Amino acid sequence: MAKWPKVKLADCVNLLAGFAFKSQHFTDKPDDIPLVKGENVSQGCILWEISKRWPAEDWSQMEKFQLHPGDVVVAMDRPWIPAGLKWAFIRDGDPKALLVQRCARLRSSNGEINQGFLRFVIGGPGFEDYVRPITTGVNVPHISGQQILDYEFTLPPLPVQQRIADILSAYDQLIENSQRRIQILEAMARAIYREWFIHFRFPGHENHPRVASPLGEIPKGWEVKKLGELVELNYGKALKKEDRRDGEFPVFGSSGMVGTHDTSLVKGPGIIVGRKGNVGSVFWCDDDFFVIDTAYFVTSSLPLRFLFYILPTLNFLNSDAAVPGLSRNQAYTLEILVPPAALLTKFCELANTFERQAATLQRQIQVLRRTRDMLLPRLLSGQVELEAA
Repeated sequence: MAKWPKVKLADCVNLLAGFAFKSQHFTDKPDDIPLVKGENVSQGCILWEISKRWPAEDWSQMEKFQLHPGDVVVAMDRPWIPAGLKWAFIRDGDPKALLVQRCARLRSSNGEINQGFLRFVIGGPGFEDYVRPITTGVNVPHISGQQILDYEFTLPPLPVQQRIADILSAYDQLIENSQRRIQILEAMARAIYREWFIHFRFPGHENHPRVASPLGEIPKGWEVKKLGELVELNYGKALKKEDRRDGEFPVFGSSGMVGTHDTSLVKGPGIIVGRKGNVGSVFWCDDDFFVIDTAYFVTSSLPLRFLFYILPTLNFLNSDAAVPGLSRNQAYTLEILVPPAALLTKFCELANTFERQAATLQRQIQVLRRTRDMLLPRLLSGQVELEAA
């Protein structure tokens, strides 16, 4: 195999930083233009559902900052989080969008790099390993556009780039198919929860007349109870980032998983509820885990699988506090509806079936990602032949 040259992104890529859109003009109108900013740049995709928007009538005036299919985007503030590098590429079916400041758009500048190949350069482990140690800043960790452009990598000829992009794209398609199946399974479980426990159309509901309760009419045999009678919200532990020792146990805070540690605090499976910051957020973990002091972990006499669906429906926010947060005493006064044990068991059996299928798909995704991420450097080094891949 011919030795392919090492180049920097600056040699073949145009980098554009986004525009400083004024937040007071953001909108939530579905017909306006979604904005791509650091908060909705995820690992390989844009989280369109949380996008702020900009008035559609300004679209033509912002041509410089319009994003096109194939464009690669990198968050410049907090570019790396425990979930991975914050980068994405614009897909063919994505909505037209505008780029916000502190995000960088990367686009082939001279035709020497295939745009599809570029996204695997940025999404590969090499670029992430490059970014992590050069990210600076105490309050807001960040990287500069010049640091991005200084990244050095192997650049094969264009036909080889295209072949590599095709191979790795096949893995991405399998990953996306599995992610869609997981979303369907989650939606099915939520739909059953709503049907049975909100609309009261559970199996055999015809034989259960409605009776009055503090929460309105409910099926006979169901009970209204205070959350504090059934649930205990337990404090997490202080664990500073610098004190975490990477290990097998996920660490959860109010924003979800924030890293790993070599010891656990809670035996899984379990539920985590945000206490400060992302108040009332609810996360599930199948494994043993550690909870830091921005969140609670839940113990209960009710099945945790049922609680996982009911807790997000409760209003935990204590808006009277100087710093809004989740007060256990206030939370314990909230009223919830408790169905008969037999119905709870039937629901949990169904929900657990969906969860097991989703967990199997998630493991498949992890294997596919690891294989894909190992392939790029091996293809470039010649350890794996293109035809074999």
